[in-house]
Amino acid sequence: MVTGRVDLRSDTVTKPSEAMRAAMANAEVDDDVFGCDPTALRLETEMARLTGKEAAVFVPSGTMGNLISVLVHCEIRGSEVILGDKSHIHIYENGGISTIGGVHPRTVKNNEDGTMDIDLIEAAIRDPKLDICYPVTRLICLENTHGSCGGKCLSVEYTDKVGDLAKKHGLKLHIDGARIFNASVALGVPVHRLVQAADSVSVCLSKGLGAPVGSVIVGSKAFIARARTLRKTLGGGMRQVGVICAAALVAVQHNVGKLEGDHKKAKYLAKGLNEIKGLKVDVSSVETNIIFFDILEGANITAPKLCKDLEEHGILVLPESSSTIRFVLHYQISETDVQYTLSCIRVMDSEANFYPGPIGINLLFKTATQVPFIPILQKAVMGVPEENGGITGK
Repeated sequence: MVTGRVDLRSDTVTKPSEAMRAAMANAEVDDDVFGCDPTALRLETEMARLTGKEAAVFVPSGTMGNLISVLVHCEIRGSEVILGDKSHIHIYENGGISTIGGVHPRTVKNNEDGTMDIDLIEAAIRDPKLDICYPVTRLICLENTHGSCGGKCLSVEYTDKVGDLAKKHGLKLHIDGARIFNASVALGVPVHRLVQAADSVSVCLSKGLGAPVGSVIVGSKAFIARARTLRKTLGGGMRQVGVICAAALVAVQHNVGKLEGDHKKAKYLAKGLNEIKGLKVDVSSVETNIIFFDILEGANITAPKLCKDLEEHGILVLPESSSTIRFVLHYQISETDVQYTLSCIRVMDSEANFYPGPIGINLLFKTATQVPFIPILQKAVMGVPEENGGITGK
């Protein structure tokens, strides 16, 4: 039986650190619905400061954060929001803006870099003089980084242009900033500058930052006051929420600096995958901690089959389609884990006749299940730098 696990399904799978657990155990708490929980207030104050906004409110999830934000900006049922056709709000949030808020989504094609063409956004804005026929456009939503576009970062220049467009037409701008700290680190731009043009931002604390639970919405004081009411309406009033806000504070204070390492490991992994015959990764497109790689046509394996084989040897990943797999790095994935993953795939490719390999898969995996699994496969790969735990030659 495999004695370890490498979980690359998402950056949501991190476990609370000892520092987080200690902070949770010792958290000072009160009733947050009454606005009295001191730890929640500290977290909200810090997030408002980091994002350059007037106020913030803690919510259980990014999905609730985006839903609340859209509903505050689109209080009149039948309002329309413009957002990307690959956006998380549109695809992965259960249609909540429509089913709960009565808000109509109008999608614009996302480019490969996560942007939407400015002229297409403007063309999608309804003529208010024709509101007898059309829903009224009230909001534009962006996503930074863009998850379904491979963790791409939206630049300050682009976001500012969308913000200017929104103001020109009297609209609001919301940013789904689930991984906004990843964008900030990758671009070398402070978070507050990246979201300066936005009227509201949702920031996930349980992805790359590694908190066990929660997101924060930021915006003006008036916006956040309305958001608090909607949070209660949706069942998000959690009373002594400082217990989990304490862990989120540790994440914000200590884990932002680890994101650069996640990005470097992702690029190393992408380069290694791209060197395996039968696989293809656009290495230059890997900007943060997300990798999409394709199994080329004619290869003797599918993405679901490769995912299943990897799982049998302690590596958890998600297929995106029959030929595409997603890997997501986070701070609890080590360099050794990355090398082990590459080692497994190299051997599997050898078994699947992607390329001739020197090591028999059955023998290697038999060995791997008898002793701690990472060092064996790591050192089995010729040409791995010694500083990464491999051997270089002989």
